[in-house]
Amino acid sequence: MTTAAASPDATIAIIGGTGKLGAAIGRRLAKAGRRVILGSRSAESAQAKAAELGFGLTGLGNAEAAQAGDVLIVTVPFSAQDATLAEIAPHAVGKIVCDTTVPLVPPKVMRVQMPGEGSAAQRAEGLLGEGVTVVSAFHNVAAHKLATDDDIGCDVLVFGDDKAARSVIVTLADQAGLRGLHGGALANSAAAEALTSVLIFLNKTYKVDGAGVRITGELVPPAD
Repeated sequence: MTTAAASPDATIAIIGGTGKLGAAIGRRLAKAGRRVILGSRSAESAQAKAAELGFGLTGLGNAEAAQAGDVLIVTVPFSAQDATLAEIAPHAVGKIVCDTTVPLVPPKVMRVQMPGEGSAAQRAEGLLGEGVTVVSAFHNVAAHKLATDDDIGCDVLVFGDDKAARSVIVTLADQAGLRGLHGGALANSAAAEALTSVLIFLNKTYKVDGAGVRITGELVPPAD
């Protein structure tokens, strides 16, 4: 991880930033004053979405956005994970890549179906290769709620084997109006990824408009 990633002036590249989750995260971070690039398979689509959202957002193709970003947040469906990470891998070395992927396999998205690696995050680590610091987060927040200016009262569990890298993403979650919490090692990402299918089930069963996660109790911030 480069020291640039921890700087308040670091550029955040949202890979897959024209999707619902990516656009919502990008908009919130840009509104909070961060420099944000939306990436997409089509640079034109990324530029159009950036213009639509405002707040100084810009748009590029995924590879170009990854090259320009100091911190990369990947917000693509599980089905697109392999191809997307292969495209950005050459530009991710020395950087933090925050993977938000949840291994949902239609049509049974209410059933937990984890990949052989243990989690989508661990799969991302293998696909990106050495020299990339992988963190995972934003698994359990409803994108349509994040797209609003409302306080949605949701915690974001952040996983990764590098505490300093986790701290960068915890800060970004806080700046996006959520509460970022350290969730431990990257392998622990399996818990949050699996919980997404449970939340989808709860949404349907109890007619909830985007159930999320909130950790109870008085939390004392960890020492640096």
